[in-house]
Amino acid sequence: MEYRRLGKSGLQVSSLSLGSWLTFGNQISDKVADELMGIAYDAGVNFFDNAEGYAEGRSEIVMGKILKAQKWARESFVVSSKVFFGAENKGPNQMGLSRKHVIEACNAALKRLQVDYLDLYFCHRPDKQTPIDETVWAMNILLQQGKILYWGTSEWSAAEIMEAIAVAKQLNLIGPTMEQPQYNLLERNKLENEYLHLFETHGLGTTIWSPLASGLLSGKYTTGDTKNTRLELKGMEWLKNKTLAADRLKKVEDLQKLADKMNLSLAKLSLAWCLKNPNVSTMILGASKSAQLKENLTVLEVVPLLTDKVMESIDKLMGTKPVLSAF
Repeated sequence: MEYRRLGKSGLQVSSLSLGSWLTFGNQISDKVADELMGIAYDAGVNFFDNAEGYAEGRSEIVMGKILKAQKWARESFVVSSKVFFGAENKGPNQMGLSRKHVIEACNAALKRLQVDYLDLYFCHRPDKQTPIDETVWAMNILLQQGKILYWGTSEWSAAEIMEAIAVAKQLNLIGPTMEQPQYNLLERNKLENEYLHLFETHGLGTTIWSPLASGLLSGKYTTGDTKNTRLELKGMEWLKNKTLAADRLKKVEDLQKLADKMNLSLAKLSLAWCLKNPNVSTMILGASKSAQLKENLTVLEVVPLLTDKVMESIDKLMGTKPVLSAF
């Protein structure tokens, strides 16, 4: 396993990590979840990603039971939660980024995960109804209480992250350490364009999600068959429609041909491509089967095969490289 610093912080995270969105407490049994975490940990994965909104809190309950049963040394792993969408109850003060919800949600996540502190705590989305300084203060209260070690954002714009950093500096508080954006061969703008100033000036770390574009870049949907996949889960119609858009399927079919030439699976090619970006601190893998996770955990062997020439070929095939903004 390779370990990378989370941005400019001193924390080292495995370049491959395991996430629980759509799987733990929902798509897979608790027994399979336990197997997946064991496989990941034994392979050197030290970061496990979660959120209050995943399966309305059940995902964290499942992960918490596993962490307690495995009895891994607490300092040997990094666990996260995210606040914004709420867990099971969605009352007026049980969602968003108000000081009340940020602190109460953290306490609830600690109970579900059965840990004394969260290594990483994310603002799962920006909250247009709450002043950013209120959220920054709330995060710093939790830092001072030792309930979280680092805080960050997920799917915030560069301008919103910059405002949080500016507020923290003005108030002599600790600003966001990391952002969790979607990043894959089809979603590239934030990491390769919008956030460049944040990487260069502030050393922002990233914990990227959906490196396989919800499975599209694994090649399993090119036939249009989604039976027994996450795209058939209740409430995931929006994801299915986006994932299976005709223009996306065509690009994936072209990429598959390149993967075949290199004698690689499309999934490994796509995952290795993400790891080539030095601004990726860790790449969150999702899995519903042990064999699938074991295969994807070997992707570090593939990264050296992606030469500059191969990377150029991929850019040409996909046509998704963003045009850089003028600063």
